[in-house]
Amino acid sequence: MILGITMGDAAGIGPEIIVGAWREIIYQTNCRVVVYGHPGILQQATVLRKINAVITEIPSVDELLQKSEVADVLTIPCIRCGGESVVEVPHGTVDARAGDAAYRAIIRAIDDAKTGILDAVITAPIHKNALNLAGYHYPGHTEIFAERCGVNDFAMMLYLGHGENICAEYGLAVVHVTLHTAMKNIFGQITIDSVLAKARLIDDFMKRMIGLSGRRPRIGVCSLNPHAGEDGLFGTEEIQIIRPAIQRAVAEGLEITGPFPADTIMVNAQKGNFDAVVAMFHDQGHIALKLLGMHRAVNITLGLPIIRTSVAHGTAFDKAWRGIAGTGSLLEACRVAAKLAASRQYVDREQGIEN
Repeated sequence: MILGITMGDAAGIGPEIIVGAWREIIYQTNCRVVVYGHPGILQQATVLRKINAVITEIPSVDELLQKSEVADVLTIPCIRCGGESVVEVPHGTVDARAGDAAYRAIIRAIDDAKTGILDAVITAPIHKNALNLAGYHYPGHTEIFAERCGVNDFAMMLYLGHGENICAEYGLAVVHVTLHTAMKNIFGQITIDSVLAKARLIDDFMKRMIGLSGRRPRIGVCSLNPHAGEDGLFGTEEIQIIRPAIQRAVAEGLEITGPFPADTIMVNAQKGNFDAVVAMFHDQGHIALKLLGMHRAVNITLGLPIIRTSVAHGTAFDKAWRGIAGTGSLLEACRVAAKLAASRQYVDREQGIEN
C-alpha cells in the first residue's frame, strides 16, 4: 500500500513532525509513503530534527512504484508542490505563500487518491488564515476534501484507539453534526436529517473498525441543551429534533441511544459503554476527546470515496521549528489510515472489485 502525507503549512510544525516520525511510520504501517510538499522545506526539517534521511524529489507516485516495492527509512520521497518562494517564509508566521503551497499539496494528493494510486491521504496541519490569504476560502481541510471529491454528505470525526483512558475495545469515535461555523449559526443546521446522516456515517466507520466481531457499534447521542433540555424546560431541540432522529436510526437497525447530557456522555463513553458519540457541535466533541487523548487523537473525514486522516492539532506556531513538536498524533493518523486502507482492500477482494 502507498500512503501520501501532505506537508501542511511550511511555517508550522508539519514538516518537522513528518521527518521526525518517518522511521516509525514506515515500521508501524509497513507501507510505502510519499510526501506532498517542498523538498527544500523537508531538508531543513531533517537538519532541525537531526534525522539521517535523504529527501528525494520524484515527479509522481508512478516513479515510486517503479523504484521499489519496499519502503526505505533513509529516503523520504517528495512530490514538489507550490512555488519556490515558500522556502523563504519565516517560521511561525502567517504567510500566503505557505497557504498556497499547502493547498496545492492537498489537491495533488486528493487527485492521486481518487485515481487509486494512493491508498490513503494523511494531512499535516494547515493555517486557515494563510489559506485564505492565498485566495482559497475554505474553513479547513474537511471542506476542501469534500468539494474536490464531489460529496455533500460528509463529516469530521475524531478517533482515539483503545488504550490509555479509552476502555472500549475498538476505540472511541466522535462525529460532529455541525462543524466549522459560528455558534450563533448552529441551531439552524441541527435538523433531524443532519443528525441522522452523521449517525449513519459513524455507524459505517465503526463497523469497519469492529470488523468481523458480529456486533453493531454502540452509538450515544449528545444533547444540545443543558441536562438534555430537562423535558423542554431548557430547550426543545431534544424533543423535536434529536429524539426523532434517534428513533429513525433505530428503525434502520442502528444501535443508538440518547440524547444524553453532554457533561456526562463522554464519561460513559470513556468507560467503554459506547463505541461512538454523535456531538452536536465542534467544541462539544473536540474538547472532551482531546482531554482524553490529545496526542493520540486522529481526525478522519467520513463520507469520502477516499481515505483521509489527519493530526488532531494545529500548526502550533509557538512550537514550530524549535525541534520540540510531538509526533504522536501524526504517527497514529498514519496507522489508522493504513488499517482503513487494508480493510477496504479486504472488502473489495471479498466483493470481487478490481482496483
